[in-house]
Amino acid sequence: MRRLTRNLPWAAVTAGIVANGLRLRARVGRLAVLDETPTNLRLVGQDQADRAQRSASDGLAGTLGSDLDGDYGVLVAAGVEVDDDTMRAAVRYARANDLDVLDLVPGDLPLERLHELIRLVEPGTYRDDRLVGGRGACQATLVRTGLLDQLALARNRTLDPVQYVETMLQLKRYAPTSTDLVVAPGLRAGEIDPAWRIPRARALYGSTMPGFLGVPAVEAGLLTAAPVLGRTKGLAAFAAYVAQPFVITAGGPIKPRDVRVATALGRPGRVIANLVQAAQATEPQSVRHRADLAARENETRRIQYARLADRAEEFFEPRRATCPLCEGDELHRLLEVPDLMQGKPGRFQLDECGGCGHIFQNPRLSIEGLDYYYRDFYDGLGDEDAEFVFSMGSKSYRGRAAMLQGVAKPKRWLDVGGGHGHFCLLASEMWPDTIFDCLDLSDSVIEAEKRGWIDRAYKGLFPDLAPELTGSYDVVSMHHYLEHTREPLEELDAAHIALEKGGHVLIEVPDPDSRLGRALGWMWGSWFQPQHQHFVSLDNLCTALEERDFTVVSSERGPAHQAVDLAFSLWLVAGRIAPAGNQPWSPPQTMARRVGRAATWTVFAPLLAAALIADQAIAPVLRRLPKMTNTYRVLARKN
Repeated sequence: MRRLTRNLPWAAVTAGIVANGLRLRARVGRLAVLDETPTNLRLVGQDQADRAQRSASDGLAGTLGSDLDGDYGVLVAAGVEVDDDTMRAAVRYARANDLDVLDLVPGDLPLERLHELIRLVEPGTYRDDRLVGGRGACQATLVRTGLLDQLALARNRTLDPVQYVETMLQLKRYAPTSTDLVVAPGLRAGEIDPAWRIPRARALYGSTMPGFLGVPAVEAGLLTAAPVLGRTKGLAAFAAYVAQPFVITAGGPIKPRDVRVATALGRPGRVIANLVQAAQATEPQSVRHRADLAARENETRRIQYARLADRAEEFFEPRRATCPLCEGDELHRLLEVPDLMQGKPGRFQLDECGGCGHIFQNPRLSIEGLDYYYRDFYDGLGDEDAEFVFSMGSKSYRGRAAMLQGVAKPKRWLDVGGGHGHFCLLASEMWPDTIFDCLDLSDSVIEAEKRGWIDRAYKGLFPDLAPELTGSYDVVSMHHYLEHTREPLEELDAAHIALEKGGHVLIEVPDPDSRLGRALGWMWGSWFQPQHQHFVSLDNLCTALEERDFTVVSSERGPAHQAVDLAFSLWLVAGRIAPAGNQPWSPPQTMARRVGRAATWTVFAPLLAAALIADQAIAPVLRRLPKMTNTYRVLARKN
C-alpha cells in the first residue's frame, strides 16, 4: 500500500487541485452582488421618521411590508435574519431583472456550503438553463407571491434544511427562466447543525449521496498523509489543498467566515471530523417522522406488488408465430434477459424477423404486465430519477427541434409520449411562437402543464385520442416513444389523423441496426427490457410512413447518436452483479448484500467515469461510421 501511494502521480494531483480551485474561483467571480446602498431612505418629517423606527423594530413588517405583501415573500433557514436594507435591495434587484425567485447568498457563507454551491451551480448560465436543477445557498430566498400561492407555500416561512433543498428544486421547475442567485454582502449565514448534514445531503444528491460525502473525506485523508507518502511532491499536493479556499475566494464577493490562515492547515482534518460528527448525530425528529411515513408507504407498496405478483401469469400475451410488421414466419430469438433496470421478476425475449428484420418482444407484455413493469419507473418511487435523466438531454432536445429549421415554421406542435415536458420546454427556446401540447399516459403530463412547460396536456393513448385531434397540428413528434408502444403502426396512423395537410411527423428511436449495439448484446442499454416492445429499423419506418401517405423529408443517424453506450453497459453489468434489492418488489436486503453492493459500486465507480470519457471520445468517430450509432431520426411530411 505504501509503495502504491508513494507512486501516485502527485504532480498531477497538485495540478488538478490548482485547476479546480481556479475553475471554482471563476464561478464565484461570476456571482452578481446586491447593491445594498439605502437609496430610498430619504425620510422627511416626523411621520416618516416614525415609520423608519417601526421598520427597525418590526423587520419585514415595516418599511418593506407593502412590497413583500404585494409582490414577494421570503423563505429563510432557521437562525437567518434578513435586514431591511438587504431585503429592499433584493426586491429592487428581482424587479429590475424580472425574477420570480432570487436566492440570496450570504457574504460570509461558510466554505463547505460555498464549495457545494459553486460545484453544483454555474452562475453565468444558471438562470437561462431551463433544465438545470434548482440550487442555492438555502439561507434566504425571495419568491414572487403568485408562485408561492401556486405551490401552496407561506409567504414568510422558515424551512428546515431538507425542506429548503426540496423547495429550491421545485421553484426552479416552476420558474425555469426567472430564477437566479445573488450575493447579499450584509446577510449572515446560519450555523450548520451536524444532525442535518446527512439528511440534507440525501435530499440534495439522492442515491449518489454516499459518494458526495465519502469522496471528499477520502481525499482529505489521502492528502493529510501526502507529505509522508509522497514526500516533497506529496507536500506540494497538501499545500495546494489547504491553499485552495484562498484561491477560490481571493478577490471575490464572498468571504467565508471560516477561511483563515490559522485554520487552513486543519482543513483536511475538519472535513473528516465533520463527516464523523454527522454520522454520529441523531437525526432530527422531523426527519425520522418522514422516514417512518416513507417506510409505511413502502410497506403498502410491498403488499400491492405481492398481490400483483400473484397474477404474474397474466403479464404476457400468447407468443406470436408471425412478425407483427410483415406477417412473416421466419422468427429467431435474438436476446433473452431479465429486468435489468428495476430488477423486477421475469425474463423477456426479443425475436428478429428473418424476412423484414423487425425486432420485437415475444411474447409481449399484456396491459396488466405493462402496468406492473411501468409502475414506479417514471412516477412514484422513480419520479425524481426520471426527472434527473430527462434533464440531461439538452443536446438531443435541441437536435430534434432543429430538424424543422429550413423546412417549416411550426405553429401547433404535439409531442406524444412527452412525459414531464422537458423536450417542449427546450424546443420553445428555438420556436418561441409555437404552441406546444403534450400527450402521455402518465400523470407527469399534467404536472408539465401546471409548471407551464407545455400549453395543454392530454392524458391517454394516442390512437384513442387522435380522432378528437383531427387536423389540429402541423407537427407531431414521437421521441423514444414508438419503441414503447404495443402497435407502432397504429401510432403512425394516429399521427396522420392529428396532422393537417402538409404537416410534419418527427420520430426518434433506438437504431436496431447499430453494430455496436449488436456487439454489446444484452449489455446494450437501448434494448431496455421489458419496456421496449418494438425496434423498427430506419428502412422499415420509412416504408411504413410512405404507405400512410407521408413523404420522408430527411433522416439522420450521426447527429442523433447519444454518447452513453459504454457507460450504460457497465452500469447494467454492475446492477446485474449487485442488484439494489431494497425496492418493494424485492425481498428486504441483508447486510451481506448491502456490503456486496457497496463494494461492487466502489469498484465500478472509476470504471464508469472512464467509460463516460471514452463514450465522448469515440462519439465523433461513431457518428461518421455507417450503422455504428445508437439512434436515428426521421422527419416526414403528410401529403
